[in-house]
Amino acid sequence: MAMSIERPTSQRERRLQQGEDFFPIQKIDHIEFYVGNARQATHFYQSGFGFNVIAYAGPETGVRDRASYLLEQGQIRFLLTSALQPEGFIADHVARHGDGIRDIAFQVGDAVACYNAAIERGAVSEQEPTVIEDEDGRIVRAAIKIYGDTIHSIVQRDGYTGTFLPGFRPRTKGWQVASTGIKAVDHCVGNVELGKMDEWVSFYETILGFSQMRHFSDDDINTEYSALMSKVMENGNGRVKFPINEPALGRKKSQIQEYLDYYGTPGVQHIALASGNIIETVKAMTERGIQFMKTPHSYYEALPARMGEIKEDIVELEQYGILLDRDEEGYLLQIFTRTVQDRPTVFFEIIERHGARGFGEGNFKALFEAIEREQAERGNL
Repeated sequence: MAMSIERPTSQRERRLQQGEDFFPIQKIDHIEFYVGNARQATHFYQSGFGFNVIAYAGPETGVRDRASYLLEQGQIRFLLTSALQPEGFIADHVARHGDGIRDIAFQVGDAVACYNAAIERGAVSEQEPTVIEDEDGRIVRAAIKIYGDTIHSIVQRDGYTGTFLPGFRPRTKGWQVASTGIKAVDHCVGNVELGKMDEWVSFYETILGFSQMRHFSDDDINTEYSALMSKVMENGNGRVKFPINEPALGRKKSQIQEYLDYYGTPGVQHIALASGNIIETVKAMTERGIQFMKTPHSYYEALPARMGEIKEDIVELEQYGILLDRDEEGYLLQIFTRTVQDRPTVFFEIIERHGARGFGEGNFKALFEAIEREQAERGNL
């Protein structure tokens, strides 16, 4: 008779069994970018990534200080916002950071309870719980500050039937593009200063009830020239994952320090977007002009011995520069875009999982070397 081997209970599972998830997150509600020109940025994400505009807020809808375009693909919602005047926080944010991520918003069942739980544990308020209403119902929204100028909005929308938020109007007419196969946010990576990673790990543990999923030291993530350290945090139900990186001392400047130098503060470095067929997604995005980091032929020569059996063709993976990694639960495929603006800050990852729960640890060296080649071209290594 076959015997089952019981997997050790994780910290997250123990906490859920004990009913201790005091900040229950249903999902990532949306991710808001502050950008210099939201109309043009919308065209970039629509034409290159396969998002479509589903709602808009601006002067035409009664919003006087900004223009915001809501883009959607699969379960992902990107909100692109730009200022209409040269003064104010949005304009200042863009002047300091360039185009960057302002808000990773959570959808919750009780915004007041989640906000109060976070504040009681030491969170700094960005917005107290506020009811926003229109003819489609009511939203309860609050927000707390995290690293740099980034926030987490807390959105309760069970009393709302509109497209997105009060002040937005549906925008279904106009140019529509085919999806590239992107379907969900897999994880969001934050970069913080040297010596601050554990402080923010503690923040997510203490204030939001996250637990540590992975830990990578500078021995794990390094090249001849640079290194970083990273810890991966996940929320109570495991649906939200946030790796947090800090630079490590090396012979030359790490990619994390380059990001901090150009962004001006800690912030979100990249967003990993899940695809059901990464080859088709990357093919479609490449045909639409999105540029990805390159990987040398030697990487693919070593793959068969390192990875074992996979269903994909390694020749095709090399054609598109897709990386491959395996853990005890399966394998994953991933690739990283080049930075999506002239400042070497924000970029994206496309990922396809076949059981693996890791983050491509076996690819860290190849990724770092690809980033360092681009740093060297910019004169920043």
